Amino acid sequence: MKIGVNTRFLLKNKMEGFGWYTYETMLRITQQHPEHEFIFFFDRPFDEKFIFSDNITPVIVHPPARHTILQKIWFDYSITRALKKYECDIFVSPDGYLSLRAELPQLAVIHDLNFEHNPQDVPKDVLKFFKKRFPLFAKKAARICTVSNFSKKDIMETYGISADKIDVTYNGVSPLYKVIEESIKQEIREKHTEGKPYIVFVGAIHKRKNVQRLIEAYKKLKKDEKIPHHLLLVGEPMWNSEAIELEPEMKEFIHFTGHVSINDLAEIMGSATCLAFVSYFEGFGIPLVEAMQSGVPILAGNKTSLPEIGGDAVLYCDPYSVESIQSQLHLLLSDEKLRNSLIEKGLERAKDFSWDYTARDLWLAIGKIIDN
Repeated sequence: MKIGVNTRFLLKNKMEGFGWYTYETMLRITQQHPEHEFIFFFDRPFDEKFIFSDNITPVIVHPPARHTILQKIWFDYSITRALKKYECDIFVSPDGYLSLRAELPQLAVIHDLNFEHNPQDVPKDVLKFFKKRFPLFAKKAARICTVSNFSKKDIMETYGISADKIDVTYNGVSPLYKVIEESIKQEIREKHTEGKPYIVFVGAIHKRKNVQRLIEAYKKLKKDEKIPHHLLLVGEPMWNSEAIELEPEMKEFIHFTGHVSINDLAEIMGSATCLAFVSYFEGFGIPLVEAMQSGVPILAGNKTSLPEIGGDAVLYCDPYSVESIQSQLHLLLSDEKLRNSLIEKGLERAKDFSWDYTARDLWLAIGKIIDN
């Protein structure tokens, strides 16, 4: 079979969620299935490190698809022509976008539907595009994969898709995330927080990540409890409008790193006192698994997929309540016995998530199309 793959999020030195899902699954699938040919469709010049094996043909398809109008052109016209030119039998899209004009069977990985439930979180032009196109993608797909049972149920109920068309492929976690020895932790603290212990947040600075309420809760903790911890926020604003301004007196304690490499991120995560991931909407929440595998206790929001992923290895709060975030964060920071219990449970829980499992399950879903 010739399998076309949307690889537009394989970006050198700038990998985010869709990119890592594409990288980790396609690295394994292409190497494990030399009997098939894979056509990787990029929308800009690519790094050779993304050509994982000899059965991959890389193709640059124009125009670069980062604006809604260009995305429509890329998927409906450029990709449609490219799929026909390279005689693809299947099209796999790890970011959920499909060609609405192509006739071949397509598999969409739809990670979540936050925009359907929290439209205020998305710029108006993007929201209009998503709300019009994603119901069409869901219906067009021969199969859909998603990253949690929560998201599966959401796609079923929101778009009227039958359960037997959707497969759950949980995300995995890189082996770079691991328990770090104390001397390295201190080096990382010196580098980022003047040697002070810190609470870490990892993710795009996006409204649904709830960073503003986390900051408010942290400020109250700093004032009321005089905690020594700094707050380290790792990630970039998803939209330009989402940059957060701090009061001058808080800039000493709250730090924005911007985008960091996965090696740096693993060290930052492993050196934290705890992860605060109080998002109010997630399809999965990869930082939870990264923290668990790093032996770092977690405070997470109690909504959507996060309790499914964290199980009893995570302390939860109401993400809509600054008071709940503050009180639960204080509990986590002040109760060493609780932290140790969560660390132990988290290390065990993390074993349930692996990119090997994700690739296996995605391939099984592709196989259902091949077998038909």
